[in-house]
Amino acid sequence: MRPTWQPLPIAARAELTSLILMLLNLVTVHWPAVSSVMGPLHGCSYLFVIIATARHPQSAGRLTALALIPGIGGLLVTRQLDRPRPVAPEPVDNNQT
Repeated sequence: MRPTWQPLPIAARAELTSLILMLLNLVTVHWPAVSSVMGPLHGCSYLFVIIATARHPQSAGRLTALALIPGIGGLLVTRQLDRPRPVAPEPVDNNQT
């Protein structure tokens, strides 16, 4: 059973959403107030995704490098972490007495 509150997927969505809103603001009206709110929100969520990925017990160096991609890196990491892991077969003991 999965926990109800998962900070990594929430931060990954916040990172992507804030990046999209910043880019939309940049190409449309370019309100400084929107930039001053979305910039720090995007930066904090981006750093949180990287740190949370690096500290995750199933994370490897490849996933941490994937988290460095702005915007979609966190979503790609959560997708990789949600995949079921193959179970290694148990070794067979041929030395039975």
